[in-house]
Amino acid sequence: MPSPLILLLLILAALLAGFVDAIVGGGGLITVPALMLGLPVGTPLPTLLGTNKFVAATGTTVAAGKFLHSGALSPREMVGPVLASAAGASAGVWLTYRVHADFLRPLMLGLLVVMLAFTLLKPALGNIHAPRFGLSHQRSLAALIACTLGFYDGFFGPGTGSLLIFLFVAVLGFDFLRASALAKSVNWASNATAMVLFVSQGSWLPSVALGMAVANGVGGYFGAKVALEKGSRWVRIVFIAVVGALILRLGWQVWRG
Repeated sequence: MPSPLILLLLILAALLAGFVDAIVGGGGLITVPALMLGLPVGTPLPTLLGTNKFVAATGTTVAAGKFLHSGALSPREMVGPVLASAAGASAGVWLTYRVHADFLRPLMLGLLVVMLAFTLLKPALGNIHAPRFGLSHQRSLAALIACTLGFYDGFFGPGTGSLLIFLFVAVLGFDFLRASALAKSVNWASNATAMVLFVSQGSWLPSVALGMAVANGVGGYFGAKVALEKGSRWVRIVFIAVVGALILRLGWQVWRG
């Protein structure tokens, strides 16, 4: 059990992470390093990831519910991607116990750099909701993206929400607000699935996770509320800032080796 001061700092980190994650993803950018610093040295990786998933699942549940209630996206558009994400996350968690995920950092870093450059070079990207495909094709592509990123989230995780938003904007033609709404429902499914699997294996720390989860849920509620009020242009600005921060974090980890 961390000291009361460390636990308070972890709760504040979870609050901020929930707020940011509800808007553009990237909450793990805050909670995973915070847990690495706050938990005892030698804490097993699955235990750290399981604790983080319990926290993240609360925030994404609240944020996804807020987006769903707002009507930003039809519930019908969420069902297929949610199920696909859960299936992918199950496979990802299974792999977590067998393979170390460090080899994914350089690949993820490269993807984030491409995402940031593409977004900056196309200022109009994601400002207008203009789906590029028919409904059945769109649903199939959304499910494929959700399954792939669900697997990544169960196995490793950092940047999942931001990647989902980018792909829903760049591939499907969604605006940033609707992409954020769909991404949050997909990310909820991967987080919830991973959480159940990690917790069932005992890979979590309840004394840390419960307080952080409440804070993350509060942050998620207000983050989704702000995103809905501010609209796509503001979400785009936050997206650029969070992806830039993810690049710096992963770049530092890759450079340190």
